[in-house]
Amino acid sequence: MEITDLKIRKMMTDGRLRAIVSITLDQMLAVHDIKVVQGETRLFVAMPSRKDEGGIFRDIVHPISAQARQYLENQILEAYQQQLALAEAESADAEAAEPSAEAPAAETTEPAAE
Repeated sequence: MEITDLKIRKMMTDGRLRAIVSITLDQMLAVHDIKVVQGETRLFVAMPSRKDEGGIFRDIVHPISAQARQYLENQILEAYQQQLALAEAESADAEAAEPSAEAPAAETTEPAAE
């Protein structure tokens, strides 16, 4: 099994939910709505789930072996960290490009209208 495509669909900063991810496995199967969640001590990956009649959330799709789960989690969290670093770099670049509030704005003089 190989992840042949991975897309971070949405990133969040409020609450414990950090991202929504979609993956494609072996260019044959797409899995959507995988969640990156901030746990008590670390980030973890939650597979797509739905609530059953008893109110219990059940995974719709999930890895069978611990090795498969580890592979998916490592790939997804690595992509999330890369996207997060890119977003932070873009934010820092945007802040650096904005004129500082401390620096006076350059004055322009317009010719007087006749």
